[in-house]
This record gives sequence, structure tokens and C-alpha cells, in this order.
Amino acid sequence: MSSSDQQQPPGLIAAHAQYVKGAAVEAIGNVTGAQTWTSSGEHDKSAGIDAMKQASANRDPATSGYGKVEEMAGKMTGCEGMESEGAQSKKQ
Repeated sequence: MSSSDQQQPPGLIAAHAQYVKGAAVEAIGNVTGAQTWTSSGEHDKSAGIDAMKQASANRDPATSGYGKVEEMAGKMTGCEGMESEGAQSKKQ
């Protein structure tokens, strides 16, 4: 089996990007009244959250955290997981 046949776990950056895309699509749907866009955005946000949880499950903040930068980015974006992991890696 080649490496392209194996499913790789999602990365945190890709998961956050999917969530942000979903939030943008949902906002456009809300503004325009397009229910399909709203639903699609909600789906992407949910999938992004699931991917973030999966990516974080195998992540050790002590060895792969970004400390204060990650904590501040989490505060700015409202991502509690980023904020928490940044705080944990800052203490290490």
C-alpha cells in the first residue's frame, strides 16, 4: 500500500483552516439567506472541530506547543483549545 492510500491524521493548522472556512461560508449564508451555504458552513465548522480534537489528542504541548504565541492566538480567535495548549506549553 502506498503512502497516498493511507489516511493521515489531520494537522492542527489544516483543522483550524477548515473551521475558519466554515465560519466564513456560514456567515455568507446568514447574510444572504442561502440555507445551503449556512448548512455547508456549519458542516465545515463541525468537521474542523472534530479534526482539531483528533489532531490534539496525539499532541504533547511540552514538545510541540508554541507557548505564549499559541495562547494569544487562541484568545484572539476564541479557540479555547489553542489557548489551553498554549498555556500548557508555556509552563513546560
